[in-house]
Amino acid sequence: MIPVTVLTGFLGAGKTTLLNRILTGHHGRKIAVIENEFGEVGVDNHLVIRADEEIFTMNNGCICCTVRGDLLRILRQLARREQAVDAVVIETTGLADPGPVAQTFFTDPEIRARYRLDAIVTLVDARHIVNHWDESDEAKKQIAFADVVLLNKTDLVAPAGLAAVEKRVRQMNPAARLHRTHHANVDLAQVLEVGGFNLDRANELDPHFLEPEYPFEWGGVYELGGEAGTLHLGAGPDPSMDVVLSALADAGDAALAAAREAAVLAFSERAPAVLAAGQPLPADGTLRRLELADAPALFPLAVPAPGRYALFTQHHPDEFGAALQAGGQVCAPAWSHAFKPDHEHDEAVSSVGISFVGELDAAKLDAWLSELLRTRGTDIFRSKGVLAIRGQARRLVFQGIHMLFDSRYDRPWGGTEKRTNTFVFIGRALDREALNAGFARCRAV
Repeated sequence: MIPVTVLTGFLGAGKTTLLNRILTGHHGRKIAVIENEFGEVGVDNHLVIRADEEIFTMNNGCICCTVRGDLLRILRQLARREQAVDAVVIETTGLADPGPVAQTFFTDPEIRARYRLDAIVTLVDARHIVNHWDESDEAKKQIAFADVVLLNKTDLVAPAGLAAVEKRVRQMNPAARLHRTHHANVDLAQVLEVGGFNLDRANELDPHFLEPEYPFEWGGVYELGGEAGTLHLGAGPDPSMDVVLSALADAGDAALAAAREAAVLAFSERAPAVLAAGQPLPADGTLRRLELADAPALFPLAVPAPGRYALFTQHHPDEFGAALQAGGQVCAPAWSHAFKPDHEHDEAVSSVGISFVGELDAAKLDAWLSELLRTRGTDIFRSKGVLAIRGQARRLVFQGIHMLFDSRYDRPWGGTEKRTNTFVFIGRALDREALNAGFARCRAV
């Protein structure tokens, strides 16, 4: 069984710093790293120290919901290798709910047979957590599910404030092992192979913990004959709906389970094929986005032969007055189920990613960032970037949390490496155009 450590914690808590300590530590393990970023442009993969470990990145989606299919793919790929890794470390986004991530290791048969969830390690930013745990469900869940809590950045908080933060953390999760840290400096024996995850406690926190969350809300099985039928969709809460239609091998539960898990992987595709009204919906297990601008919309089903077919839909059919019809009659599903919907984030929190090749003027950049974080820092939860400064041979790494920020030069740019500026902002009510324009004004001329 391959042990898995999940690193979680709210935006800017120090997860990547801890990950780098693990990668450079003397532990003798071959570790595979799975790294997930909320932003549309990846920065953390540029900040991770490249050791002998393999690093898999998943961008523009959160591991607890939209890219969970990617997590399954990577874990299965690793498990099927002849030379297995010694351990897996998963670094989640700062907005991830650790519950669905942990759930993966108990609800998927193949994953459950090869992996053992060792611990959920949560980093808590002692300086900034007070700004978030009353308004962020994710921040509270990250602490509640933790087996190990690292109360990080203790050097930025006065003793009385630190004691108050620790007291509240212990009230939220008295069972977790808690360590005070600075720059995520901790004995690796306290975060790796600790045997900390307790399934019974997870079920106490969430009685539905072992009920899988899915990226679709409904599924149905239909017996389709010579006349395949047509899917009718009316107007609903969204202008489109994602669906997967697939053939079942037989009428058994195993065939349905296989189709359901295949649909989980299909729903993680970020660029589904788009179908306009009237275009056929193939039964090939591929994610399709049905456009409903001219609802009611009809989509004829393209099935290869009579048999049993499973339909999985992003939303419940009732929200769109959906029905499958054949021969002028509405077809009732032989089986149907409303699934527990997957985790959803606060829609007010978004990300803006910026990336371009070129060089920046250090003075312009400093002036812009100082003014931006002074005036908008309350709404900018996290900012980070890898930047190319004119006249500097090394990369400038920028890290910001609200109005507090730091920058430093790290390794030199490679000989054939493009001097690319990559910046990500995560926060509330972000102005994409203003951020792009401000960053562009910092170009060196």
